[in-house]
Amino acid sequence: MAASTVDLAPAKMAVAHLGLRYGDFSALRDVNLVFPERQVTALIGPSGCGKSTLLRCLNRMNDLVAGCRVTGSVLLDGQDAYRFVDVNDLRRRVGMVFQQPNPFPMSIYDNVAFGPRTHGVKRRADLDEIVERSLRDAAIWDELKDRLRKNALGLSGGQQQRLCIARALAVRPEVLLMDESTSALDPISTAKIEELVRQLRERYTVVMVTHNMLQALRVSDRTAFFLMGEVVEAGPTDDVFTHPRDGRTADYVAGRFG
Repeated sequence: MAASTVDLAPAKMAVAHLGLRYGDFSALRDVNLVFPERQVTALIGPSGCGKSTLLRCLNRMNDLVAGCRVTGSVLLDGQDAYRFVDVNDLRRRVGMVFQQPNPFPMSIYDNVAFGPRTHGVKRRADLDEIVERSLRDAAIWDELKDRLRKNALGLSGGQQQRLCIARALAVRPEVLLMDESTSALDPISTAKIEELVRQLRERYTVVMVTHNMLQALRVSDRTAFFLMGEVVEAGPTDDVFTHPRDGRTADYVAGRFG
């Protein structure tokens, strides 16, 4: 059978023999995954199985956790992100959107401009351009263009989450990590974020943690199923859901546990 087009894209990121321990607890064990460029990879599995832990490894958020020890490799464009990529550069190139919207208590404009300012962009015209471009990329410019000086905390939950996506995009990342970024939103806001993810895959590599099986089916190109810190199965999303190779995967996607 011909190779799936999902498998033909070059790897933007990858993990090889990745392990992570919090003291004596092993949260990830020998994880091997590839995240193809300009595709959406969904990470699924029951709570506590290691999905979000892996996501935080990809931009070294776990560096901030006391007693955390990482083994194996995290690769960005073939470079070891823990040995050869500066952590600040890594977090610029690999952006993160969290489960709960977390806008800063400042204006909409200043939220989006925060990252570029941190990286040295000072000229107002440049910041104006970045703010507009980022809000357009997050599909929320038309809703917010007349409210840029308003406090971001006054936005709805769905608008706050898209603002957080715009804030992440403002520093022009190459990879966008999304940790259950729609789980706290209503169905209409969730649908808007999903449509946005489908658009973002044209320019970005997206890795998303989700508990919503239908969401993984709707928006992802590839899916990896985690269980107890290990990858049970990974591949093109349609294959994982319709022709799983492992009985545990079949049980999970059918809703028989988790």
